[in-house]
Amino acid sequence: MTAGFALGAVLLAGCDSVSGIPGDEPAPARTEALTTPSAAVPTPPPTTTLAPPPADAPPVGAVPGLPAAATAVQRWVVDLQHDSLTELQTKCWTMAPGNVADMYANKQAILTALAQPGTATDDTVTWKSRATTVTVERDALASGYACPRVFAAGAAVGYNDADARHTVRRYLARFVGTPLDSADKEGDYPLTCKASPANWDPKGTGAPTAAPLAGNPGKLTGVTKFAGQEISSDRLDTDYVTVEVPVTNSSGVTQTRTFTLTEGPEGFCIGDVSP
Repeated sequence: MTAGFALGAVLLAGCDSVSGIPGDEPAPARTEALTTPSAAVPTPPPTTTLAPPPADAPPVGAVPGLPAAATAVQRWVVDLQHDSLTELQTKCWTMAPGNVADMYANKQAILTALAQPGTATDDTVTWKSRATTVTVERDALASGYACPRVFAAGAAVGYNDADARHTVRRYLARFVGTPLDSADKEGDYPLTCKASPANWDPKGTGAPTAAPLAGNPGKLTGVTKFAGQEISSDRLDTDYVTVEVPVTNSSGVTQTRTFTLTEGPEGFCIGDVSP
């Protein structure tokens, strides 16, 4: 999909905010813990039964054939009404914090769109008003609580460079032992590209292969910290993004690693790391 924000900028001013690269960074306390860290990604079933939304919760339009969608998003809508931005960023930790801030700024526009009937595709569920489009990945509904993405009507719906940087930040946070959330594990929230189908071709050679990292998932084993405030990104083309970040190993050696990611219907996945 084509990102719904401006492409190609290393620092997207409209999407990044908080500290370091605006909007990418987690809350300050968490950033310190990660040594100065979807996509939308699949969400595992909840470990406990969630309470139904309160009777006075704002309405969310039903989705034909997918009754769980409205309930999962309605639980989030209750928090949208009452929680602070920081609390929403914590609960929607799979999203770049700056995107949370930007997308959730106009609460009334979101409520108006969600009150309309929803529609579903194989990958997403969507609610639309004349001014706003709200989408959520179908896999995210499994937990019973879904954080949607919000776009102006007519804007291309997809992911931006802040999503790519956040994917890398989450990936490295796992390696240093301080994931953004205790549930953020590869088995439930995959961040690396699958080996099959073998369609990895960031250089546009016309001869795609399996993503290299799929065959070497432990390539960064031994990483002890990374400079989350120095992370940067660049677009190779509409399908691939590179993300650079200084990474330190157990010997105390720091070098800048380049992560190459590609965009799919559920967000970005990491296909290669160099050097």
